[in-house]
Amino acid sequence: MTTTDSAPGPGGVGTGAGSETAVELTVDGRSVSVPVGSTVLDACDAAGVDTPTLCYAENLTPVNACRVCVVEQDGSRTLIPSCSRRVEGGMDIKTDTERVRHSRKMVLEFLATGVDLSQADDLNRWAERYGADPDRYPAPQVIDEPVRIQDELYIRDYDKCVLCYKCVEACGDDAQHTFAIAVAGRGFDARIRTEFDVSLPDSACVYCGNCVAVCPTNALQFKTEFDLRQADNWRPGDHTVTRTVCSYCGVGCNLELHVQDETIVKVTSPADHSVTSGHLCIKGRFGWSYVHGR
Repeated sequence: MTTTDSAPGPGGVGTGAGSETAVELTVDGRSVSVPVGSTVLDACDAAGVDTPTLCYAENLTPVNACRVCVVEQDGSRTLIPSCSRRVEGGMDIKTDTERVRHSRKMVLEFLATGVDLSQADDLNRWAERYGADPDRYPAPQVIDEPVRIQDELYIRDYDKCVLCYKCVEACGDDAQHTFAIAVAGRGFDARIRTEFDVSLPDSACVYCGNCVAVCPTNALQFKTEFDLRQADNWRPGDHTVTRTVCSYCGVGCNLELHVQDETIVKVTSPADHSVTSGHLCIKGRFGWSYVHGR
């Protein structure tokens, strides 16, 4: 089998579910068997290894942008991205060597030096695990853009954007097929933008909010959440999450209603749901205020 970084497909499509052929490999000294077409990350999961990811999501095609998930493969000159590298028989994978830990630590440190990760809970958890210390680097130029508030649906805070490309993928072939956003600019000036940086209503955006759902740093977030954070009243520990079926049409999309103080504050959808794969339309994502109407 030829080694490649290309992904098998959105959400692990092509991982060989239902296949009678399995691939045997070793992860951290433990023998693991996974279906043909699985990724190294799938094998790590099967081995019970908690692997950090940033640009990866189970309902999106990996783009190999962040390299937080790298692991060491015996015989490979470089570390490999576990989220997209397909397994091969006899692979010997190590996920916690000094080389792997050092690489992950540096990636997390570099991200934290120029981007506001204050609301990136998973990244902060990983940074603590690997002892990342961004303060050991000179303070770089920061993005320092004002928060873009277009309407009452969602906000864009580019100070928090790590260019993971997940929003671009969700807006493109993996989900919405709208292609309203892409990366514009180069180097430090690279930003997620609409075409010609026009306002959202003037762009191809259909306000499905799938970009908001996959954002790992809260650079994109519900306006309701933003307002509560501004008022220092965002309390996710007090939230109840209730799964229900969207009431707008007969497709059967599942919704997860996040409720604080008996008020819906945002809506998500389970990534493993057979109908939505975590993606919704504008009605399912944002059309819930009628519930509180009098």
